Amino acid sequence: MAKVGKNYLEALKAYDRHTLHEPAEAMAIVKKISKAKFDETVEVAFKLGIDTRHADQQIRGAVVLPNGTGKTRSVLVFAKGEKAKEAEVGGADFVGAEDMVAKIEQGWFDFDVVVATPDMMGLVGKLGRVLGPKGLMPNPKTGTVTFEVTRAIKEIKAGKIEYRADKAGIIHAPIGKVSFDDSKLLENFETLAGIIVKSRPAAVKGQFIKSVTLCSTMGPGIRINPLKVL
Repeated sequence: MAKVGKNYLEALKAYDRHTLHEPAEAMAIVKKISKAKFDETVEVAFKLGIDTRHADQQIRGAVVLPNGTGKTRSVLVFAKGEKAKEAEVGGADFVGAEDMVAKIEQGWFDFDVVVATPDMMGLVGKLGRVLGPKGLMPNPKTGTVTFEVTRAIKEIKAGKIEYRADKAGIIHAPIGKVSFDDSKLLENFETLAGIIVKSRPAAVKGQFIKSVTLCSTMGPGIRINPLKVL
């Protein structure tokens, strides 16, 4: 059995674990019980009433959080010619083609997001086995396969996050840092929640959002009333 830390146990005593809170209340509790010595990330988990075994019920996308995530993300762009130059000017941390493929095949992963122009996907596809499991494979659905590389880089740097329902139908995503103002965390939360609500598949019947839980990196989960999300 995993050992539970003292701060975690103290945090559990500071609120009612069975109460369904308003989003704003949950934000305040998360910040109040955060005891780590670093600026913890605030994360949210949406449990959805979907069956991901069906292709028409798989949910995946990306959204730019209005207040960012509080984390600086490094961007690798696969491009050639004018698009490579555009990426460099646009703020990409790394730009290349075959040379970057070789580095990754040798175990280099000093980047957080990969963007590729459509004409480079044949080359990038060779890295599917190593980028895929790490969630780094470029995808048109998340805006990371595009000729508009400057826009893609700008959005990522501004706080664009990707979300995807796992096999259990749960979407996990960061919405900021404990150091953020409550209002900024709430705005980020509402932006993400709104996108998820709109992504409801037509085939889903009954309650779409089953539960919502908010937590910090080292803290326990705070339950949010799913009806308040809708």
